[in-house]
Amino acid sequence: MGSARELTELGGEGRGGVGLRVRRQAARLGVLLRPERELWGRGFARVAGVDEVGVGPLAGPVVAAAVICGPDMRIRGVDDSKKLTAAARRGLAEEIRAQALAVSVGVASVEEIDRLNIYRAALEAMRRAVVGLAPAPDHLLVDARQVPGVTLPQLALVKGDARSFSIAAASIVAKVARDAMMVELDALYPDYGFGTHMGYGTRAHLEALRRCGPCAVHRRSFAPVLQPTLPGL
Repeated sequence: MGSARELTELGGEGRGGVGLRVRRQAARLGVLLRPERELWGRGFARVAGVDEVGVGPLAGPVVAAAVICGPDMRIRGVDDSKKLTAAARRGLAEEIRAQALAVSVGVASVEEIDRLNIYRAALEAMRRAVVGLAPAPDHLLVDARQVPGVTLPQLALVKGDARSFSIAAASIVAKVARDAMMVELDALYPDYGFGTHMGYGTRAHLEALRRCGPCAVHRRSFAPVLQPTLPGL
């Protein structure tokens, strides 16, 4: 029987609670793998999940990832990146990169966002992620949209990062990659706090915009960047 301290270090669950959590993770993994298993059963050996992050921020690029997961790939804890802590995402991203058949990241710059609009820039980032895969996929699972400019069969899944293992894996890889980019931008532009809010329109970010004005990596096509003085601030 574990000591009180051991039980506390297990998150207050005890060994039985940990076992329950493991079973729940295994059950969740089974649910997430359903779209992939269906496609594998139809003969598509290399199924890639595709997702993007960074549509909403006021600064920084939009980043997409594409991940091909093999039938033997089992990483517990993979889920929609928004449900995970930053530390969990980083650990899972390392496991995904180590175990996946292929991982690719595509980026659309701030300049492209302002020129194309954010929706089209996000699609371009996704296309770049897909074409960067080696080996190439033979089917795509995409979060809620179709990737343009590729001839592969693809299936759009609404809330795909909560329904498909490979899309969830792509969401994690993309989020970790973009966060790392924003930390680098924070070092270049320290007045804005990019390493904390990752470019999203938090109160602190809007106050910094009002105080300092936009910098080179702010999206000029986003209204709060040009109109940083908002009601209620």
